[in-house]
Amino acid sequence: MAGQQPPWGPPPPPAPPPYYGPPAPRHPPQYPPYRQYPPQYQGYHYAPPRRPPQRSAGGVIGGVLALVAIVGVLGVLGLAAIGRSASAGSSAGTGASGGSRGTSGNRAPTGRAAAYDSRLYTSGPLAARGCRLPAIGAASASMNRFMNTLSDCLDASWAAQFGKIGISFRPPRRVFWLTPGSSPCGNYPAPGASAFYCPANNSMYVGLRDVVKTSANEPLSHYAVFARVIAHEYGHHVQDAAGILEYAHSAPAASTEAARNEASRRIELQAQCLAGAFLGSERDTLPMTQAQYAYMINDVRGRGDDDKAPDERDHGLARHYAGWVVQGFKGRGLGVCNTWSAPASEVS
Repeated sequence: MAGQQPPWGPPPPPAPPPYYGPPAPRHPPQYPPYRQYPPQYQGYHYAPPRRPPQRSAGGVIGGVLALVAIVGVLGVLGLAAIGRSASAGSSAGTGASGGSRGTSGNRAPTGRAAAYDSRLYTSGPLAARGCRLPAIGAASASMNRFMNTLSDCLDASWAAQFGKIGISFRPPRRVFWLTPGSSPCGNYPAPGASAFYCPANNSMYVGLRDVVKTSANEPLSHYAVFARVIAHEYGHHVQDAAGILEYAHSAPAASTEAARNEASRRIELQAQCLAGAFLGSERDTLPMTQAQYAYMINDVRGRGDDDKAPDERDHGLARHYAGWVVQGFKGRGLGVCNTWSAPASEVS
């Protein structure tokens, strides 16, 4: 942003917006004052596009990196071995392919219907699973434990949701890194970026230290800020398993730069909504107190594309980047997360 930046200290403690009750998608709630992050702190990314059918190392790297250049989503990060895989019998960065698509009879829809008419939208709300998160301490091992505990909860929640609609679901691999590395979607870390999902190997990547740095060193006690990051990246895996990502990067959905950026916004804002839906389902046991909710909203409002030209926005304006989290959190089902049918004014 131009002009003087507000201080980087913790957000002020005004009363946060109410977060119970029905969603109001066309009337965004009022938020407490927020800090706009400069570009180097805005880096949570999805690393598109979809993996090719065969995941040989050469084919994945060549095909995915070429399409990353087309889509233009930057800042891909990586593959270190602190995280453990949530898939049965595999470890981070190793093991079987871990694809999220089902076998004959339980595949996700394809084409336009996968995004606009996903079965997820009629699957009802996520069921509470009593997720309880450990406190985050200064040691990286503590953040690793926090991320894995939260990921276990996400695995159980989304597996059950896909079970409702009869689509095969396998959890993503987890790669929670401390040192630089590489993935099929590129090298990490990248400037200002701390987390991404790579569909080429169905893996979720988060930097144990980077996630704090790109939150402008948010106090670790504000755990909802970091929980939202994990839930957001997991949301991209949900989109992948549901066939949404495949459609988003197909023609004509990504035929021009403006169309690609619009598709990117719908992807990112939907992941925000899916994250909000999960956090809302566990609001009582995380616990998602009103203070934690306010910290989270303050953080996401600082990550909008307000300083970009309309056709260059790939994540959405601050009010939408925060508003879709609220939409999912307050919603009574995943139908509120259909960003694909939303008018352009709500995903700008």
